[in-house]
Amino acid sequence: MALTQAAERAALNKLIDYLDEDPKAHIDKIMALVDRLVPESVLTSQRRAFDTAIRERNNWYRLMMRIFDLNPAVRTKLLKVLIADCSILGWPMQEKMREEHQCNIPYAILLDPTSACNLHCTGCWASEYGHALNLSLEDIDSIICQGKELGCHLYIYTGGEPLVRRNDLIALCEKHQDCAFLCFTNATLIDEAFCQDMIRVGNFVPAISAEGDEATTDARRGRGTHAKIERAMALLKEHGLPFGISCCWTRENADTVATEENMDWMIGKGALFCWYFHYMPVGAASPASLMPTPEQRERMYHFVRDMRHKKDLFTLDFQNDGEYVGGCIAGGRRYLHINAAGDVEPCVFIHYSNANIHDVSLLEALKSPLFMKYYESQPFNDNHLRPCPMLENPYELGRMVAESGAHGTDLVEPETPEELRRKTLPGAADWKPVAERIWRDEADPMHAKRAEGPRQGMAESDLKRFERLKK
Repeated sequence: MALTQAAERAALNKLIDYLDEDPKAHIDKIMALVDRLVPESVLTSQRRAFDTAIRERNNWYRLMMRIFDLNPAVRTKLLKVLIADCSILGWPMQEKMREEHQCNIPYAILLDPTSACNLHCTGCWASEYGHALNLSLEDIDSIICQGKELGCHLYIYTGGEPLVRRNDLIALCEKHQDCAFLCFTNATLIDEAFCQDMIRVGNFVPAISAEGDEATTDARRGRGTHAKIERAMALLKEHGLPFGISCCWTRENADTVATEENMDWMIGKGALFCWYFHYMPVGAASPASLMPTPEQRERMYHFVRDMRHKKDLFTLDFQNDGEYVGGCIAGGRRYLHINAAGDVEPCVFIHYSNANIHDVSLLEALKSPLFMKYYESQPFNDNHLRPCPMLENPYELGRMVAESGAHGTDLVEPETPEELRRKTLPGAADWKPVAERIWRDEADPMHAKRAEGPRQGMAESDLKRFERLKK
């Protein structure tokens, strides 16, 4: 008889307790124990990557050991929720729901507790949103409860500056101990009291916005911001608390960001991960001139992959890593975004919607016309180095908005898909030949995987969707 989910969670938590007792002594046995408990079909490639890291004692192994240096009051609780609830238990439930409802079901839900922010950073979609709107505590709680019914246990706060609502966010951490919460933050509101709250709840992780050196950061985000970021990092490190970096890279800072010196700076400060976001010219006031050049993007492609073999830092380059996840992950395929007005958007950068969470359920939003256009259309390109319907396939976004009747949701100055396309079309044309050259490069380590075609990086539910839609 199959284990019930509660029994499987208890068994997984016991394994994590065993590992936590003596990580260096017990880690060699842990994957064999996981394999005995978890079906081979669940997160197979991820489990094999962990197994390889442990056997080879490589930089990813060093990162694991850094995690076990965290505050013990936090690390065990966080590992349990990330490994058990978010992944090993959550993923099969999400796959089941994808098949049952024949729509996208997210692995993570991004939401804006507030539109308010104390900074006005160039290139940040939140800077367009104004300061008046909030999702209530009850709104957010309802979203989380609905998401858990679909198997989603990872919630990511964007904004605005989410920590304006810090008391509510901590209350939600307390209530939903089977969820992990990540928060994109400018770090200026992180203080001793907040660190104590993080220790108490154990399932909250900041992702601090940082773009390299002091001059680069302060130029985009305001004078003195870099110093405040470093103070927050020092406080988190002092308490042994997990955090990472969120880096928006632009034409102006790309050459500063893509350096080993910057990577070592993040590790030295105590960061465990870095999420790289390609600048998007979203919003009427966001200039296309800040978009990285094709040469900078290609350099970032090679830089991140090189550092993954050297540094004990988990990195994701969302625009260049599409081949690992089968292209675009928006539209609920792996995530969606809910803004502070309640509009359910396919992506944090795609400000169009058919559904508002105040009027429909989360599942109804996932079945709304725009989200179903994503479901039917993904991937938008056979070359997963060109995944986005806005940035690399700019006619696709306008088509889906028109066919679904979606409306603009920008909270300050709505931008039509045609206006946005005028900004992204030249960059898409410039990047296409570079992406095609890299994709076909037989010397690239990913070349053999690319021979699998557009289904590379797809889940079982994606393959069944292809069959139904005859893609």
